[in-house]
Amino acid sequence: MRALVQRVKEARVEVDGGVVGRIGPGLLILLGVRVTDTEAEMRWVADKCLNLRIFEDAAGKFNHSLLETGGEALVVSQFTLYGDASRGRRPSFSDAAPPAIAEPLYMQFAETLRAAGVKTATGVFGAMMEVSMQNSGPVTVLVEKEAGG
Repeated sequence: MRALVQRVKEARVEVDGGVVGRIGPGLLILLGVRVTDTEAEMRWVADKCLNLRIFEDAAGKFNHSLLETGGEALVVSQFTLYGDASRGRRPSFSDAAPPAIAEPLYMQFAETLRAAGVKTATGVFGAMMEVSMQNSGPVTVLVEKEAGG
């Protein structure tokens, strides 16, 4: 599982011209599910996102997590995080999980953040989405956990 985590001042996702998810300060999490991912990888990545110390303290050091700051999360499914462009000119998405695997893990991921007390918004799984954000820093971190790893 891969999560591209961006610290934001605000973020929103629109589907068909309407806003379906919006947050204030916190994390925009673009979530890619691999074909071999299970609940174990999902829980590891969710915990890492909740506790990743990428928010500044009074001295300007990265010492606070999403949980500590009371920030919000916007989780957007993004199978293209598993695009492999090492051959040819068109990426292969064979490592990306099919919807039957990816959607339940995506929904469980968002619910895991909510259960930890984080106000969490989501996009619409499988929809064409327009994501807008104001990156803070900018701060962008890739969090990844391979099955069995």
